[in-house]
Amino acid sequence: MKVWPEPAKLKKDQIAKIQQLEKELDVVLVAFQKPTSFADLSPEQLKKVQNLEKELGLTLLAMK
Repeated sequence: MKVWPEPAKLKKDQIAKIQQLEKELDVVLVAFQKPTSFADLSPEQLKKVQNLEKELGLTLLAMK
């Protein structure tokens, strides 16, 4: 079973550039192999995702 989106296969120079930007922005960046977009959730759907995040102690990304 293939999970989509899959993490990007990065070269050392690409990793270095991403790490540099992470430090500059003080964020964690996640690179995916294929272009992705966030799902356009209704307020009700978003609330369901947020409730599950809280219940599980995780961060979830809804993607299409």
